[in-house]
Amino acid sequence: MSAERIHPGSNGRHARQGPGSESSGTGASGGGLPKNTEPAMKDALGTDIMSSVVVFLVALPLCIGVAAASGVPVALGIVTGIIGGLIVGFLPGSSLQVSGPAAGLAVLVLEFVTEHGPGMLGPVVLMCGLVQMLLGVLKAGGLFQSISLSVVQGMLAGIGLPLILSQIYAVVDSKQHGTPLTNVGGMPDLVEAVAGSTTKLAALGLGVMAIVLCFVWYKVPKPLNKVPAPLIAVVLGCAIAALPGFEGVKKVEFGNMLEALNFVSPGDMTHIFDPAVIMMIITFTVIASAESLFSAAAVDRMHTGPRTKYNQELFAQGVGNAASGLVGAMPLTAVIVRSAANVNAGARTKLSRILHGVWLLGFGLLLPGLLGLIPVTVLAGVLLHAGWKLFNPPAFVKMWKTDRGEGIVMIITTAAIFFANLLEGVLAGLAIAVVLIALRMSHMSIKQTVSGDTGRLELRGNATFLRLPRLIEALEAISDRPRVHVDASRLGHLDLACRSQIEEWGEQRKKAGALHVDIRLPGDKSAEVEEREEVATTPEEVEVTAELPGVPAGVGAGPGTAATTAQDHASDSYPNGHQAPSASDFTDTLPPTHERPRPYAEAGYQQTMAQGYAHGHPAHGGYARQHPQQYGPPYAYHPGQPHPGYPQPGYAGHPGQAHHPQHTHYQHPAYPPPQGYPIPQPHPQAAMHPQYQQQPPPPYDPNQPPPPPYQGPPPAGGYWGPGDEWAAQSHGEGSRR
Repeated sequence: MSAERIHPGSNGRHARQGPGSESSGTGASGGGLPKNTEPAMKDALGTDIMSSVVVFLVALPLCIGVAAASGVPVALGIVTGIIGGLIVGFLPGSSLQVSGPAAGLAVLVLEFVTEHGPGMLGPVVLMCGLVQMLLGVLKAGGLFQSISLSVVQGMLAGIGLPLILSQIYAVVDSKQHGTPLTNVGGMPDLVEAVAGSTTKLAALGLGVMAIVLCFVWYKVPKPLNKVPAPLIAVVLGCAIAALPGFEGVKKVEFGNMLEALNFVSPGDMTHIFDPAVIMMIITFTVIASAESLFSAAAVDRMHTGPRTKYNQELFAQGVGNAASGLVGAMPLTAVIVRSAANVNAGARTKLSRILHGVWLLGFGLLLPGLLGLIPVTVLAGVLLHAGWKLFNPPAFVKMWKTDRGEGIVMIITTAAIFFANLLEGVLAGLAIAVVLIALRMSHMSIKQTVSGDTGRLELRGNATFLRLPRLIEALEAISDRPRVHVDASRLGHLDLACRSQIEEWGEQRKKAGALHVDIRLPGDKSAEVEEREEVATTPEEVEVTAELPGVPAGVGAGPGTAATTAQDHASDSYPNGHQAPSASDFTDTLPPTHERPRPYAEAGYQQTMAQGYAHGHPAHGGYARQHPQQYGPPYAYHPGQPHPGYPQPGYAGHPGQAHHPQHTHYQHPAYPPPQGYPIPQPHPQAAMHPQYQQQPPPPYDPNQPPPPPYQGPPPAGGYWGPGDEWAAQSHGEGSRR
């Protein structure tokens, strides 16, 4: 058998055994396996056999219970489990994942069988399998990995809640009404019926016993708790049901397994073009595929062996469903409960899941009479516990605390499934998730400055049509100024609607007689050429002493030294004959475009008017961000003092990666997406939110270790500050970790 081999690593966990490992090569004689591999192979074989028995004991009550909850003969649940072991188990994809009938599809199958009859189940499952095989060939497995976690958890909760409601009726040996809403409406009548029937009270007692066992069995001391809780519940339930007073409790009706098979005929396939049937095929395909691949991802996190090949696994699930449909059995998926039991039992190869199918086959053929002793209420209790695990109320609380937007998506998905149906609920959840992403990705900050006859806008982030009203409002706010400047060159994205609005507004201002209209858009080639020319013609520079008007010499410099600025070596003064910047230059928000910005940046720092050199005019943080190649590593990016340890493209303001001189772990961009990033340990004030500025930090001392993460209150404008202590979940709100 060509099963992939997984062996225990040095850390006691499973590790993949590659071709270069000791036990996979040939011996010195040139043939056979080395002698030291024989004990390992025997050990792996023994472990896989024991694991298969554990999985069989877990799968047996689940196969029976899911079939009973689905309204199909119990024998078909066993048949579906056999196919999951013997057929899907042989195929490549995931070596340790175990497939079988899934509780998550029980309610859907029951609704379909009730409306269309059990004869149509086979064709639907067959078509579901064929579609899955096609998706696997088209390599669509990755699509299911890209679904939002909030939608996935909402889908599982939406599956679990109706399952709980349906099994409440089965626990007391009563017939459910159908939809979740009708089941809720029938609860008062159900309570009245149970109160007036000793038989139903006896069934309720057995069901509650099974539920309690499933919830608390993990607390039982080892090694007893290694026995699956559903098996204990079934065995104990059978024993109690044999006592006097429980004679009226319903038992499982298990007929001949071979007689239960209902092979699909060509005539059956003529009904698959019914719109309702097509909708069910799509629903089965989406849910079965998603549940299988989500389970595969969870199983991969449990071991260090070979990772799941998602497209191959999707194809394998399709083959299994096609085979199950051909014999009229139930849809199958990979089941996390069985898969987890397989991994935890120490399985190393796919042999364990294949053998579990063999044990199911033998039990169904040789010992069918034992299944007739199992009370239905016990199986309902086991499935009710499974439904609760799917519903998972703590997941709602955790999601809400982690990200309220994603929490809303999860709640809407669950509610839509409950009130409508599974497919429509998932589609609604996906739609809300897309809207949430669009809102977050369209975050745009607008910095508006009005001084005298000049109005200026600086746009950052992503400008999409969702932010068009805000953009129009900002443009109108500076429309009355004769000189207007709109800098959109640093937008991460500018869509057509916003671009057209800015361009049309600029043309309107020109026609209205504005003295100067300056608009810079992303990808402006003229601006790029101008910047390249500036970089190419940068003259050699020397350091000279400069004292600014009204500023004492040495402000901002080290003790006993004069403040310094940079001078153009090609002239006796600053570029193009301009004098050194004066104090008044730093109150003007619109510096001369011909003036090289480096003198402004350095002098601005000396006047303590700049938090750093990372963006804008010195009065707003410095020029170096606009010209990182000219005014870069030696002089820029520290918010309090220039130092070579803070390299481009920016530590405080420029989007990009930067690091502390003694903390070489690269950080996230200074302006992160709206959800924010935790920054491990930068300078405590090196990366504050623009709306939450602090005083400049002390000069950098290379002899001191990196300072601790910032521990102050969260900024009102959103978290993006240093340290793991704070991390925003959405722009402008978040929670302490």
